[in-house]
Amino acid sequence: MTQPQPICEAWRGPLLESQHLGHIVVCDGSGQVVQAIGDPEAVIFPRSSCKMVQALPLVTSGAADALGLSETRLALACASHSGAPLHVTEVNRWLADLGLGDDDLRCGTEPSRDKALRFEMIRDGRKPCQVHNNCSGKHAGFLTLSQHIGAGADYVDPDHPVQTACRDAFEEVTGMTSPGFGIDGCSAPNFATSMHALARAMAFFATAHSRNDTLSRAAARLAAAMRAWPEHVAGKGRACTLLMRAAKEPLVAKTGAEGVFIAILPGRGMGIAVKAADGATRAAECAIAATLVQMDVLDADHPDVVNFMTPTLLNRRGLEVGFVRPPHTLFPA
Repeated sequence: MTQPQPICEAWRGPLLESQHLGHIVVCDGSGQVVQAIGDPEAVIFPRSSCKMVQALPLVTSGAADALGLSETRLALACASHSGAPLHVTEVNRWLADLGLGDDDLRCGTEPSRDKALRFEMIRDGRKPCQVHNNCSGKHAGFLTLSQHIGAGADYVDPDHPVQTACRDAFEEVTGMTSPGFGIDGCSAPNFATSMHALARAMAFFATAHSRNDTLSRAAARLAAAMRAWPEHVAGKGRACTLLMRAAKEPLVAKTGAEGVFIAILPGRGMGIAVKAADGATRAAECAIAATLVQMDVLDADHPDVVNFMTPTLLNRRGLEVGFVRPPHTLFPA
């Protein structure tokens, strides 16, 4: 199959109303494809699903240890957080430890995704800051690395030493020379790669604990931090956080914009990459949950799994009018 295949359906009454196509690739510890839906060689932007890769130079350079970064801050460096008080407070403290502030970030402002904080700020007439941006933890990591190596302030420039280090780490763990980059929503370069290469990178993280080289130790450390602090990785009600907590074995799950989702399975040494071809978040969440259920990492009847894999569709009166589900052809018996 070299074309996107059905990975998610939305039913209303007796009819299939919408169908999402996409790609799913599962790699083993050797980087080989063990299961694939769609085209393993489709080239995509991984977007925020690869933040743990972008955080590798933070650790391998010695910058993380030089500043004494905690596991929570390492998790935030890999996060697309909700901008809740938990996240904002810790990133602000991190910046203060660097002798820096909100103006030193290059991610741009974003209203908090935490409803209570967002409404509180609106009532108080407070404007969002860059620290509320879901990528502010990643950018605090970039600033830490930039300060450690004595590089310039414009750390998101593709030619900046921080970003060339990220590119080198990205190509190392994907096992593929990136064909190019686009600028992400937070202004940092996002390097393109294939579905196979992205899943292979996640398998690298999944097997990192079994090796003792510098890059592998860094990968194992970042994956462990994400597992230990799932709410720092995303937040209340978010798929990454809830699926990691619902798993029956160690799991790292990370979303990316435009319908990307990855999973790292350290107990099996396997990596998973999902891409919804139309960029739909609900399709990526449904597909990653279904893949993990099929692999017996998640229970299909767990309430948090149901919320993403087979949620009920309600209308504005609260009536059940349909449902979302993975297609029966996704993983045929």
